[in-house]
Amino acid sequence: MSVSSPSPRCEEVLTLARQLGVLRSRDLAAHGLAREHLRRLVQAGHLQQIERGFYHLPAVDQSEHSPLVEVAGRVPAGVVCLHSALAFHHLTTQAPREVWLALERDTYQPRVTWWPLHIVRFSGLAWTFGMQAHQVEGIPIQVYSPAKTVADCFKFRYKLGWHVAVEALRETWRARRATLSELWEAAQVCRVTSVMGPYLEILG
Repeated sequence: MSVSSPSPRCEEVLTLARQLGVLRSRDLAAHGLAREHLRRLVQAGHLQQIERGFYHLPAVDQSEHSPLVEVAGRVPAGVVCLHSALAFHHLTTQAPREVWLALERDTYQPRVTWWPLHIVRFSGLAWTFGMQAHQVEGIPIQVYSPAKTVADCFKFRYKLGWHVAVEALRETWRARRATLSELWEAAQVCRVTSVMGPYLEILG
């Protein structure tokens, strides 16, 4: 496959792809760029088409968090949660095989076909509490805080497994990523004080 240097206009397209994470063909018009550049960049190996109308940089140019960036670009209303939030905060040794994303209840879920996606739904304070804004590869993403993530793991303990919840709490405490009061508050918001309480009392 050709790996020749892209033209200045094609380089503008690549810059836009780096900024957005996932580049839509319709994004080019707003920047005065022709869609023909996409075809040329794909042929030259500088871009990959992940589904019709959607493109991203080749895997060699991506980091461990690139799936989060790509999903955030496609689902900007989502918040990284549970397994993916644990991995983002380096609170687990397990690499999730799918991106775990929270959406507010009744929010439209865009279709994502190029990466396995696991959606959970929250509402009220359980949705807004613990949201943190981060910049990854220059792309803004929302991730739940370590304390909120631990509480969520206990809330979804039957889906994730008790061992995941307990390990999340242990690693968060060991790494000093949350205080006892923050963990108690998160447990109250997620209504899991009865199950988290005995573990938190040991820490206290």
